[in-house]
Amino acid sequence: MFISVRLDDLTKGAHRSDRQGDINFYRHLSACSNCHLKPRCTSEKLRRIRRWDREDVLDDIERRLEEKPDAMRIRRTTVEPPYGTLKASMGYTHFLTRTREKVAAEMSLHVLAYNFKRVLNIIGIAALKA
Repeated sequence: MFISVRLDDLTKGAHRSDRQGDINFYRHLSACSNCHLKPRCTSEKLRRIRRWDREDVLDDIERRLEEKPDAMRIRRTTVEPPYGTLKASMGYTHFLTRTREKVAAEMSLHVLAYNFKRVLNIIGIAALKA
């Protein structure tokens, strides 16, 4: 059984040297001492909850997916086929460059080539020349 606790009810723990910089540790100071599920939850005095600094973004994504469960199915049918086409027809199996900027430029070139091929297929070479 999971008991939901709002983040506002938790107390942020003090940073220690063994903690990572972008992970926060929280605890509920009064709830653990009176909870009948404490033996199943933790053997410590208090249960510590780890949360990433930007975990609210992940919570928002999860909430939106719960509101619209078909979103991933729609994405698979509309957004991902171009990437599959790039990979299959153009021999695009991995990036040849490193760093985010260079990979973004390489991806932009692949997308430009893909879109150009689509234009040729849709309107034809004669119409493009005209």
